[in-house]
Amino acid sequence: MDSNSKQALLGMTPSELEAVAAEAGLRPFAARQIARRIYTGRATSIDEMTELPRKAREWMAERYTVGREAPRLESRSSDGTVKFLFATRTPETDYLVEGAGGGRDVEAVYIPDRERATLCVSSQAGCRMGCRFCMTGRQGFHGSLTAAGILNQVLSIPESESLTNIVFMGMGEPMDNIDPVMRAVEVLTAPWGLAWSPKRITVSSIGKLDTLRQLLDETKVHVAISVHSPFPSERAGLMPVERAFPVRDVMKVLRDYDFAHQRRLSAEYIMWRGINDDMAHADALARLLKGTGSRVNLIRFHAIPDFEGEPSDTSAMEAFRDRLNALGVTATIRASRGEDIEAACGMLAGENAE
Repeated sequence: MDSNSKQALLGMTPSELEAVAAEAGLRPFAARQIARRIYTGRATSIDEMTELPRKAREWMAERYTVGREAPRLESRSSDGTVKFLFATRTPETDYLVEGAGGGRDVEAVYIPDRERATLCVSSQAGCRMGCRFCMTGRQGFHGSLTAAGILNQVLSIPESESLTNIVFMGMGEPMDNIDPVMRAVEVLTAPWGLAWSPKRITVSSIGKLDTLRQLLDETKVHVAISVHSPFPSERAGLMPVERAFPVRDVMKVLRDYDFAHQRRLSAEYIMWRGINDDMAHADALARLLKGTGSRVNLIRFHAIPDFEGEPSDTSAMEAFRDRLNALGVTATIRASRGEDIEAACGMLAGENAE
């Protein structure tokens, strides 16, 4: 059987693995052995599943692949941040992206910070949202990752077993690829998967409400909303999605959910000098977030080509933070990481695109 016809086991649930086991002539309990090998054992090939009879492994290897592919490139920062590049477009890795070999390379970024080790994962190759300040959006849309394509980023970096947190803040809009994202979250949190607490996972969104509600209703992961301006016309100029999903409507929906106990809500706010960093913006942002329980992450802009915005200076960011805190909104300035390796999403993939 041609390699690009194989299905990935990575991302399958126990019931789906039972069906695979039955096809291979194995008893149902073999599904638990396969799941244990894939998820906690981090197997990279079916040959490693030595609990299974050799003939069954040979049969499976003709039709299935684990779904693990090592990053093809990495770039390490002096501050410990590492950006990894994963191929998704080759015939041998088409199970990582929906559609036959339709993907561009995608990035994952490892960010160590004292006792925490966070991995920022991608959910799509490229993005459809078209945010003007985003390098990923400049590259267009090249396909949505499968659950295997998402989980491969988590399991295939050298630092995999030291990870404490996952953030879906890499390339793509997670809510534009809801089913694979939900499947990846299920594997990460299920007892038969990696058994993580959902409190270790944050999913970021521009506020695509039709699928954001599903994530909120069916999981307990933390949620981050990309705001970047509290004024509708200004936000629409930065983020065209404002016209389809106004941030005021997003916040109205989020007020119906409990973010005080089981999960956390964050507002992501990139700051540009003279564009969105004055006190009028801080006051309007506090009004927008009222009643949501949201905290604010103030983010220093990583410059990209052909975007006129410049990063706010430190004093402006500190004044903005202090104003929000004085208005009862918890705000912090996110430390800038990996600038020497151009850690902004899409930079490495763009440089290496054919």
